[in-house]
Amino acid sequence: MTEHKRISLEQHGIYQIQVQGMISESWVDYFDGLEMTVVGKDGWAVTTLSGRLFDQAALQGLLQKLYSLGLVLLKVERKENES
Repeated sequence: MTEHKRISLEQHGIYQIQVQGMISESWVDYFDGLEMTVVGKDGWAVTTLSGRLFDQAALQGLLQKLYSLGLVLLKVERKENES
């Protein structure tokens, strides 16, 4: 069984979020400075956004932005914070 560390809603975190499709580099400011990488092209592209989010509300806001753009969510992963 994997042991998970307890976190609060107000705690920042490092996240990696993948969506189906290609997000243009011109949108980087829309995603609050998160690092953006695209693998593949055309209909087979996967875009990964990664970086620090202030809290769970910021995560929900980012997921809402992706939804409003019609992007299919593939993965949301919270990485361990550096202390």
